[in-house]
Amino acid sequence: MSKLYISYNIVHKLCQQAAQEIKALGQLVDLIVAIGGGGFIPARILRSFLKEEGKKNIPIQAIGLSLYEQMGDEEKIGKEVVRTQWLDFGSLGQHMDMLIGKNVIIVDEVDDTRTTLHYAVTELERDVREIEEKTGKQGTTKFSVFVLHNKRKAKRAELPEEFKEKGRYIAGTDVDDVWIAYPWDAIDIDEHTEAAKEQGNY
Repeated sequence: MSKLYISYNIVHKLCQQAAQEIKALGQLVDLIVAIGGGGFIPARILRSFLKEEGKKNIPIQAIGLSLYEQMGDEEKIGKEVVRTQWLDFGSLGQHMDMLIGKNVIIVDEVDDTRTTLHYAVTELERDVREIEEKTGKQGTTKFSVFVLHNKRKAKRAELPEEFKEKGRYIAGTDVDDVWIAYPWDAIDIDEHTEAAKEQGNY
């Protein structure tokens, strides 16, 4: 599989482009949820571009998800997404309702098979329902997704129908089904950046 090298400059510009799109739709983001580890850096950069002068920074919460091989009769039968880190509502105390009635954007680096995004959205929506039941508070919580890259390929999972609405699913750019090398994974960042430049990804 060919490798696509991505520079920090490209990441920065894709986040800026996404923020402009979000602002153009008049959407105020109340919370950013970063899927680790690829969503951490894009989430932080996105927040800088979404910040409104004179207003507080948008809070960022991190969730961790991992794919594990499912075994059946000693054979691999697929992959299962599991939580390794999640929103800590216990430590939030009185702020358990921080998701209720809010605009929340979930950030990851790449939409590959879509299984991770599907799991994140499904579980967060379930959290909202459980919090509403516990607190008695109701509100229209709106989840959106931003990824740097969407791979043009068949997906193993889908997002809810409402994500087809404009602005609910934002991909910085679409790419073929290639191996994407992100700068935060680079051992030699200078070598990585030069490879990105050679491919026009700078």
